[in-house]
Amino acid sequence: MKVAELRDLSVEDLKSKISSLEENLFRLRCNQAVGQLEDTTALKSGRRDIAKAKTVLNEKVKSA
Repeated sequence: MKVAELRDLSVEDLKSKISSLEENLFRLRCNQAVGQLEDTTALKSGRRDIAKAKTVLNEKVKSA
């Protein structure tokens, strides 16, 4: 996910995006625990996407 795409979203959209990314990361962790996860790099990229979205959200909240 690109940061430029996240910057175009509103605060409410960012919050919903973060919650959906966290749900996806939870599913990935469950799949890994069961042994069904083939692409383990998805966990790392999922965590990074959440961090990017939270950073952009904090920037928007502080500037407002």
